[in-house]
Amino acid sequence: MFRFICLAFLFLGLGSFIRADEPNLRYPETKRIDHTDDYHGVKVADPYRWLETDVRESKEVAEWVAAENKVTFGYLHSIPERDAIKRRITELWNYEKISAPFRMGPRYALTKNDGLQNQAVLYTQETLNSEPRVLLDPNQWSKDGTVALTQLGATKDGKYVAYGVSEAGSDWMGWKVMHVSSRKTLTDEIRWVKFGGASWTHDNNGFFYSRYPEPKPGQKFQARPFNQKLFYHRLGTPQSEDVLVYHRPEQSAWGVNGTVTDDGRYLIIYISDGTTSRKSRIAYKNLNEPYGIPVDLIDNFESSNFFIYNDGPIFYFQTDLKSPRGRVVAIDIRQPDRKSWKTIVPEAAATLERVNYTGNLLVCHYLKDARTQVKMFRLDGRFVREVDFPGIGTSAGFGGRPADTETFYTFTSFNAPGRTYRYDLLTGESKLFREPKVKFNPDDYEVRQVFYKSKDGTKIPMFLSYKKGLELSGDVPTLLYAYGGFNISLTPMFSVAKLAWMEMGGVYAQANLRGGGEYGQEWHHAATRLNRPKAYEDFIAAAEWLIENKYTRTERLAIQGGSNGGLLVGAVMCKRPDLFGACLPAVGVMDMLRFHKFTAGRFWVDDYGSSDDPKEFKVLLSYSPYHNLKEGTRYPATLVTTADHDDRVVPSHSFKFAAQLQHCHSGSNPVVIRIETRAGHGAGRPTAMIIEEAADAWAFLARNLNMKLPAAYR
Repeated sequence: MFRFICLAFLFLGLGSFIRADEPNLRYPETKRIDHTDDYHGVKVADPYRWLETDVRESKEVAEWVAAENKVTFGYLHSIPERDAIKRRITELWNYEKISAPFRMGPRYALTKNDGLQNQAVLYTQETLNSEPRVLLDPNQWSKDGTVALTQLGATKDGKYVAYGVSEAGSDWMGWKVMHVSSRKTLTDEIRWVKFGGASWTHDNNGFFYSRYPEPKPGQKFQARPFNQKLFYHRLGTPQSEDVLVYHRPEQSAWGVNGTVTDDGRYLIIYISDGTTSRKSRIAYKNLNEPYGIPVDLIDNFESSNFFIYNDGPIFYFQTDLKSPRGRVVAIDIRQPDRKSWKTIVPEAAATLERVNYTGNLLVCHYLKDARTQVKMFRLDGRFVREVDFPGIGTSAGFGGRPADTETFYTFTSFNAPGRTYRYDLLTGESKLFREPKVKFNPDDYEVRQVFYKSKDGTKIPMFLSYKKGLELSGDVPTLLYAYGGFNISLTPMFSVAKLAWMEMGGVYAQANLRGGGEYGQEWHHAATRLNRPKAYEDFIAAAEWLIENKYTRTERLAIQGGSNGGLLVGAVMCKRPDLFGACLPAVGVMDMLRFHKFTAGRFWVDDYGSSDDPKEFKVLLSYSPYHNLKEGTRYPATLVTTADHDDRVVPSHSFKFAAQLQHCHSGSNPVVIRIETRAGHGAGRPTAMIIEEAADAWAFLARNLNMKLPAAYR
């Protein structure tokens, strides 16, 4: 989510603004520099390289951010409907949000937000009917709600819980420890953690965790993460005394994480070399042998492997080895060679997303045409039953312990806030346990799925949701959303913002592009590296289908996406500026030639390729949003969004894109950038901040799609 002359002119009074054609909208002048890089003999200009400097380290960049925000917020807050949109979103948001209960030793735990609290609160209760008690309330940790609870790792008996704390949406977090019964926070504190959990030994003496070296001064939010190490922390000791468990210094790019098996006997060690493909090596350590070294079990990166459960030396894994849609296998660690692996649940037509072992059952979560399907099997592979769900939607949960007889799950869809069900693992009976009370009628909305053809004839699924009785006049405001990458699947989920959009009279469309994980690894790999443009073809085809089938027209069609989806929006608006009425690229990867030089960007080479490779460079340059904006082009109305603390996709991607867009744009459509402060890539944002951004986005669309809003939004 992203004009160039010297900023000094703006702030020293030597110049002021370049006037846009939009009345009362003037963009700051942005300095352009003479910088060119040579990629395999090709000269590529980068006139906004100076905007890559961390905003906390550069007064010039900070002043540019302030100038752009002044223009953007001045424009957004001048939209007459904006305040009414915010009021209605706030009203819809103000409902009690309670997670499904989950076990924390002998207790139940849950998270709850009373309605408009900035952060959800963690509670425990002795029984399902007892009064919940506050365990952790992140709303007390900061005045502005930007310090968040990110992760939990409890001991098996529930005596202690390690909890992760992150500030301003950063990927960096630290671990703290609480004694659950007394609610007392211990002195233990772990720093410089990113991309990893906490897993306790069953003696409660300590936990395994992963961390990176402390960044150099000024590099906290931009440095690339290398040399992740797995440590063991013993309670009551300083972090400096933690024991190094696993590290491969000759493989500084590898990531490593560990989890203790349910029986407490083994430590399962995951070794990764990139996040997009989820390929992993597996090692294990026998915790009954304190001085034993880790043993390689799967010693290559040919497959994705996720540990499920062990019955003594028999380890059960979810894998996509020779099964691109996934299967469950049993590996006897005494005979670990592949020819001895035993298939327990074979590959199916649907995509296996994950597997729990709960109530002595393998609970297999599948995606069937991007909608949830859950099937249960015995450890010997015998099919037990399939769970019935009330329509098109997404289910989550079914966690617990091997001996449990009950579990909980949630079910949600575009028109259905997450209902929680209590599930009897013995009988297969589901009972509604809790239902949120949102101020709308779900029966007023329709959810359906269609399939359309992409440029090369591939059939792509797309969900559509809107008010019942919609007339296909070809003039309905429509918001098309997609992601299409990193093996991530988009499924039907409830969102107050999406509901508000549909209340405003819009159609919400969500396309399941290649590059995602909806149909397994083949679907994912169909739009990676040299094939990456396939995802953009799929997205353009979705837009064309909506127009051809009389849902909307170009002037009423908006597109939205975040992160990799922000790249998607940026790429297609450069390729087809004639096709869209408005664009909302959020926290996007916009400079495809330099993304791998910052923070987590190095992990994304698996999906995107790298400009260091001549063939991949040509493809990257062909769609890189920052490099494909053309002077004199009339671009759609565009609201770029990013955040100054984003250390996942550094904000310079959006800064450079927005500056170049304002420089190149010809026409009256607004092209502005909204830069959130004290926020990151999206996780942990306070409720107030989320509502403000949603109100700004929908007001921007209402204005630029020329929407006639219902009374509640005027």
